[in-house]
Amino acid sequence: MSTSIQQYIADKLEQRKQENNFRSLKIITGLTDFYSNDYLGFARDEELKRRVEAEVKSAGEYLLGSTGSRLLSGNSEYAESVERFLAEFYGAESALIFNSGFDANYGLLSTLPYRGDTIIYDELVHASIHDGIRNSRAGSIGFGHNNVSDLESKLMAATGLKYVVVESVYSMDGDFAPLEAIAALCQKYKAGLIVDEAHAVGISGEHGKGVVCDLKLENECLARINTFGKAVGAHGAVVLCNDDLKVFMINYCRPFIYSTSLPFHSLATIKCAHQFLLEADNRRADLSALIDAFRNQFKGQTKYALTVGNSPIQSLIVVGNERVKQIAQQIQHAGFDVRAILYPTVARGKERIRICIHSFNSKQEVIKLAEVINSL
Repeated sequence: MSTSIQQYIADKLEQRKQENNFRSLKIITGLTDFYSNDYLGFARDEELKRRVEAEVKSAGEYLLGSTGSRLLSGNSEYAESVERFLAEFYGAESALIFNSGFDANYGLLSTLPYRGDTIIYDELVHASIHDGIRNSRAGSIGFGHNNVSDLESKLMAATGLKYVVVESVYSMDGDFAPLEAIAALCQKYKAGLIVDEAHAVGISGEHGKGVVCDLKLENECLARINTFGKAVGAHGAVVLCNDDLKVFMINYCRPFIYSTSLPFHSLATIKCAHQFLLEADNRRADLSALIDAFRNQFKGQTKYALTVGNSPIQSLIVVGNERVKQIAQQIQHAGFDVRAILYPTVARGKERIRICIHSFNSKQEVIKLAEVINSL
């Protein structure tokens, strides 16, 4: 390797360390899980595992790998049947499966908007959306987080075809978008509404079908991105849209065209997990009660600001990378696995402890975690 290249790498890593935002992979065991996105415990559920095994067994012989992209050797009747199942489940005309939520967001946003168009996005959307926007040829502008008035001002000034991109539940603050008001503005200004439901799927709405379904806004959305690696406990994602947009993506979306598709076992897990969602209303009720119990412990008692969201994502704002890492370590030493979110993942001054509550946590664990935090 070139000495100059190696020096560049070393310098950039040292810069991260000096800025106190150096990242490294960690394996932490033996602590109570308050950090994963497995909100309903599906990823660890033994009954769901048995159902997936039964689904796989019923298929007879199957391949461990899909062997290619969907346009080459990786397509199957089973893959298409799962897409039809997902479209019906979520009340969409069509569905197109991607390998991850990142791929789905990046693929859609980098493919559909074009030169002369305008993408208007909430300033707190996920990195995958930002990357897709950067790689599109469209113009783009952010609007203040959940600020409907700011969104309207940006829509009034936009040119070309207009696209509005939001999340229904935001991954760091855990708050909900005002989707009804946003959808009304999109209709008024003839903009296409794209909603990332990654952190709403499984949690919100009847049978966990998401905020869009709960508000009956399916027909108001140009596309929805529902991911399976969080409450669904699986892997992959789906773009829910109409037939024409699905065919458009098959023809133009490079992450779809040139990626090896998900293998059979992953597709079986997606299908079985969604069937399992129909039986998980009690888990959602338990989760809601635990969220309330946690938030009740912070009424006027903590020196750290708690974000306003009433979702499983509960964040404590602890300013400064060094300070937030110290607080996270103290909580971990008390037996609870939480993680510090540092700048530049979040804005400077918005560093935080991101806490995820799950249906499998006990009320005693939730209250004890709050007590530990309030004692710091």
